Amino acid sequence: METTTDLTAIFESLKALLAAYAPPLVAKMDDASHYDLWSVKDLVIEGRKRREVYFAGLIIQKGYVGFYYMPVYAQTELKDVFAPELLKLLKGKSCFYVKRLTPELLGQIEFALKIGYEAYQARGWV
Repeated sequence: METTTDLTAIFESLKALLAAYAPPLVAKMDDASHYDLWSVKDLVIEGRKRREVYFAGLIIQKGYVGFYYMPVYAQTELKDVFAPELLKLLKGKSCFYVKRLTPELLGQIEFALKIGYEAYQARGWV
């Protein structure tokens, strides 16, 4: 993969990383500009019954691809393992604005997905 600023190419590259987790995760949105993954399982989280838990997703926005990564919301200490290049793209608690995708950044996102998935497994959410 070469460095790119093309939002469709960024979306497709990131979608390929996320799609590696389906199954067991399930895509509820899967079109040209949206993709997301959910763990569909009866759970009790903080005393509330849930039938599903959001894992991660992508949306092509006007000037960036939004990479929504819920494991960091559920377990904020996951941010501690992010490389500075990825961490500087974090806007808010769980959304990364990806405007330029390099091979290094792609690898960092792949690693984030791996540790996030492992965190969900450890909690019994997958």
